[in-house]
Amino acid sequence: MSETNVEIEIYGASVQCASCVNAPSSIDTYDWLKAAIGRKYPNQPFNITYIDIEQPIENERHAEWAEKVQNDEFFYPLVLINNEVVGEGYIQLKPVLTHLEQYGFKVPE
Repeated sequence: MSETNVEIEIYGASVQCASCVNAPSSIDTYDWLKAAIGRKYPNQPFNITYIDIEQPIENERHAEWAEKVQNDEFFYPLVLINNEVVGEGYIQLKPVLTHLEQYGFKVPE
């Protein structure tokens, strides 16, 4: 089991990313990842946060990432784990889970 609490952040907007036609919305991606990670790695600590890039953001680091998305440096939804980009645009589960396993996440036996 992971000893450290992992921070997962999803940056997105209510409007679909122009290049992400047929992909889930940003908030749907957040809900899906939260549920999938919780099922796959029960009782392992992680925080997951959704940051709407179209709303005022008080956290300076969140605001910096949101600005990068707004400036087209990244597609959204943008997924970060402990401040590292693990996916953008059309998010796939496998890279996210692989990254979590690098932090000690294990499937229960």
